[in-house]
Amino acid sequence: MKEINVNIGWIEYGPGEDAGSKRTELIEAAIKATAKAYAPYSGFRVGAAIRLENGQIISGSNFENAAFPSGVCAERNVIAAASSAMPGIKPEAIAIAAAGQDGLTRDPIPPCGNCRQVIAEEEYRHGRKIEIILYGKSKTIIIQGIENLLPLQFNTESLKTDCP
Repeated sequence: MKEINVNIGWIEYGPGEDAGSKRTELIEAAIKATAKAYAPYSGFRVGAAIRLENGQIISGSNFENAAFPSGVCAERNVIAAASSAMPGIKPEAIAIAAAGQDGLTRDPIPPCGNCRQVIAEEEYRHGRKIEIILYGKSKTIIIQGIENLLPLQFNTESLKTDCP
């Protein structure tokens, strides 16, 4: 038997601290995308923006459905849109922002489990980490790679049946 411990890390920027122009541009695109969300049931609007290696920024938002499991999260929407619009162009970073009835959330909102798995698949597929930027009015969190949010991932390696 062995015990395995996992350490995760991130960087936090407070209000007014400069996270860099590329990150700020991506955060602003995610914030704008919250206004385009279709969230008549929860009133919780999520926006996401992804920057590809060619510099292109694509944004998306959540899309709810009366049959609740049929809704689509902003993160999955934007990843699918980027992959469809620019196949083969690798993602560098994704920013996520959320808003309720009273405006943007105080704290950053992390991606749900399904979205974490989709981000993990994108990293695996493209062979590189994706920077994850979580925006809230109280702080911005920068995470280098999905393993900091999803240490035990299901991917192509999980499907192998051979044993070393």
